[in-house]
Amino acid sequence: MGSAGKRIVLTGVSRGLGLAMAEGFTAQGHTVLACARSEETLAKLRSRWPAPHRFERVDVADDAQVRRWAESTASAKQPVDLLINNAAIMNRTAPLWQITAEEFSTIVDVNIKGVANVIRHFVPGMVQAGSGVIINFSSGWGRSTSAEVAPYCATKWAIEGLSQALSQELPQGMASVALNPGIIDTDMLRSCWGESAGSYPDADDWARRAVGYILKIGAKDNGKPLTVPSR
Repeated sequence: MGSAGKRIVLTGVSRGLGLAMAEGFTAQGHTVLACARSEETLAKLRSRWPAPHRFERVDVADDAQVRRWAESTASAKQPVDLLINNAAIMNRTAPLWQITAEEFSTIVDVNIKGVANVIRHFVPGMVQAGSGVIINFSSGWGRSTSAEVAPYCATKWAIEGLSQALSQELPQGMASVALNPGIIDTDMLRSCWGESAGSYPDADDWARRAVGYILKIGAKDNGKPLTVPSR
């Protein structure tokens, strides 16, 4: 399948990498079907990018909300070409034993269960169509570790395993990959690194490289742990 005219489902569109990707995809003529939790931001995106683009308020950690979103978004006549699980949250930096059970559960609910929920409700239609690419955003901390981000590391290591296992379940012609976006100056990184995050490219600079790279991911990449090139 060529890159023109793709229907792209994207989670976490309200800021950071999600918003930058939406800008890149729409600029290239693709249809973005995205979700986030901020209704105020979503209203602005609907005004900026009207139909056929769609921006829905969905908490990916809520399976029922994801199911309703999928039912209203995808159909046999309009299958999804590219599914990007981008939504994620970071724990406050602290030793693992200082992270409360509630905070740990919240991170797992969004970063792991949220990805599984989106896959559960969108991928069956893609399998029925026999085509499509699922990209689950991982992290450098999904392949390495650092102190005081253990909950986040745990969830991104889980995404690596989930993506590879899913790749073994898909029919030929589809792909599931874990994608490390690289180090980008976002609010999430600044919550860990503070002002030193400014030494890295911002989301817009990243998207100028990443969007084209993402659109080229296909069946040949099924099961591979990928990383967006740094230049």
